[in-house]
Amino acid sequence: MPASDLTLLTETAREAGELARSFVGGELDIQHKEDNAGPVTDADLAVNRLLEDRLRNARPDYGWLSEESPDDSARQAKKRVIIVDPIDGTRSFIEGGRTWSHSLAIVEEGIPVAAVVYLPMLERLYSASLGQGARLNSTPIGVSRTQAPDGSNVLATKPSLEARFWPNGIPDLTRHHRPSLAYRLSLVAEGRFDAMFTFRPSWEWDIAAGALIMSEAGARVTDRRGAALKFNNPVPQTDGVLGANPTLHAAFLDRLV
Repeated sequence: MPASDLTLLTETAREAGELARSFVGGELDIQHKEDNAGPVTDADLAVNRLLEDRLRNARPDYGWLSEESPDDSARQAKKRVIIVDPIDGTRSFIEGGRTWSHSLAIVEEGIPVAAVVYLPMLERLYSASLGQGARLNSTPIGVSRTQAPDGSNVLATKPSLEARFWPNGIPDLTRHHRPSLAYRLSLVAEGRFDAMFTFRPSWEWDIAAGALIMSEAGARVTDRRGAALKFNNPVPQTDGVLGANPTLHAAFLDRLV
């Protein structure tokens, strides 16, 4: 019997982690993408090749979307699509940091149904499947119960707290940051932080896995205006992301719109 989608993602993420770790401390062929889209290294490309080989061979009828692969519009005709970021947080990887991740998701008709975010240097593997809850390694996780934006601990970039985004007042919160967007979503799912938001257009490969993990941990996860997230779009981006427990999410949204 074929492995379940979640088992497949989990096993493949761990294999990707071993490969990525083999590049740590070595010479990296760093290139810069067009349009200031960020750096890419030979490690990103090697991990991408491994993911594509393992996942597409195991699920040949699924579509494919990866940050490091040319986009193929044929994915839009597929019922299920694999969405991956081989290394989310490439700058952290280049700098010798530990908080980069592999982000792997399977989406069915626009909705994530299986997801893994794996941080090889920290041995933290977040996972979820639709309707089955979220886990860190083998332990169930859940979001915090913080109710109000003021006093909350939030993962966000500094520009996200500019007044232009907050017509109803900037919350008096404590801002934190992690370079991997997938990790930010997962940390909120774990309850270590109360919320996360980004108001820039967000690539699907950065957020598809984390969005399912977060929602299965009890969060409400939407775009920055409160609309439901949908994946496998022709242009694979969402209008930002806002995630927190439902009460806190509503309170943030009241400040934003």
